[in-house]
Amino acid sequence: MMGLYALKPWFAGRLAVVRRYGVRHEISPNVFTVAAVICAAAAAVSLAMLPAHFSAFPVALFLIARLACANLDGTVARESGKESPLGSVVNEVGDRAADLVVVLGLLPYVPMPLVLGALLASTLPSWMALAGAAAGVARINGGPVGKTERCLIVIIAAATGWYLPAAVAVIAGSLLTCVLRAFQIAGRCRAGAPGDGPSAARTAGAPHASGGPERPVTALDR
Repeated sequence: MMGLYALKPWFAGRLAVVRRYGVRHEISPNVFTVAAVICAAAAAVSLAMLPAHFSAFPVALFLIARLACANLDGTVARESGKESPLGSVVNEVGDRAADLVVVLGLLPYVPMPLVLGALLASTLPSWMALAGAAAGVARINGGPVGKTERCLIVIIAAATGWYLPAAVAVIAGSLLTCVLRAFQIAGRCRAGAPGDGPSAARTAGAPHASGGPERPVTALDR
């Protein structure tokens, strides 16, 4: 159930220069978290304001930047020793905000009930993963429709004008991903999977604090 999340090592490798720059110049990881939300908002505005086909390039550019920033906030925090509990909160809230803002770009083209459904559904896989982490299960990432796949769906909508099918795909895919994660979490809880337990709950949630739990390396998807 990895989906495009399997590309995480390759994608992170492409960001090595930026990551080293951030560590060397002591840039706060929260800067990357906020930048991810700004990039998501720019993608949403491009989707809403530009006609289909013409919006594809800026939407793709801003969403790739959003994913890059979502990766960099965690890696810079870890490598610079700037972990903090507050950073964990900023990281999670920023990620959820970016997810929601992107979906809002569909508003001019899709009925409000479907947009609201997509807004709710797009957050469910992450909440399920966090619930599993709170129960002591190693955090589950990836698809079939996680953060990266949702970005891809929006890019396809921008390129084709298939806005309504995109909203339906986000809803159906996110619900499916949430259910599959729930089954995985239940199975791991029953089996006591190696590496799971209280320590996994402490590290999976992501505090970025001196002396506190380690903030995770934020990746392509959650």
